[in-house]
Amino acid sequence: MDKLLRLLSENSAFTTAQLAMMLDEPEDYIKAQIAEYESSGVIRGYQAVVNWDEVPDSGVMAMIELKVAPQLQKGFDDIAEKILDYKEVESVYLMAGSYDLLLTVKGRTIQEISSFVAKRLAAMNGILSTATHFMLKRYKENGVSLVDVKKDGREMVI
Repeated sequence: MDKLLRLLSENSAFTTAQLAMMLDEPEDYIKAQIAEYESSGVIRGYQAVVNWDEVPDSGVMAMIELKVAPQLQKGFDDIAEKILDYKEVESVYLMAGSYDLLLTVKGRTIQEISSFVAKRLAAMNGILSTATHFMLKRYKENGVSLVDVKKDGREMVI
C-alpha cells in the first residue's frame, strides 16, 4: 500500500508538512499527491475515530447480516445501492460466506433499529433473511484501541 495513504488512514490530522517530513518528500509533492487521490476518488473523506461509548446519548449500533436474492445482470449491486439511501445505514459490505451483505446501522434505541429492520429492510424485495447483532461495547475501531489498557510493566515473551 502507498505509504502516504497508510499514514493518512492512521491519522488524517497530519499536516502536509508533517507528512512530507515523515516521507522525506517535498511538501508540494505531498499536496499534489493528496489532491490527486481526492480528485480520483481514492480518498473519499476524512474522519475521526470516536469512542461513542464515552458520549452520552450517542445511540445504538447494530450489525445486520442479510441474505439476498441476487438479480439477473445486477447481482447484489442494485439492492446494495437501495440500502445505501437509508439514513440509518452507516456501512454496507458484500461478503463471502453464510450471508451476502453486512450492514452497520445506527439508531437512537434498540427499538428504533428493530423497527427499521422489520418494517423497511426485511420488507424490501430481494431480502431473504436478516440477522441483527447489537453492539454492546467497542474495544477497537479502525485500528484504534478504545479501551485504556493498564500496563503492569511485565511483557509476555513467546
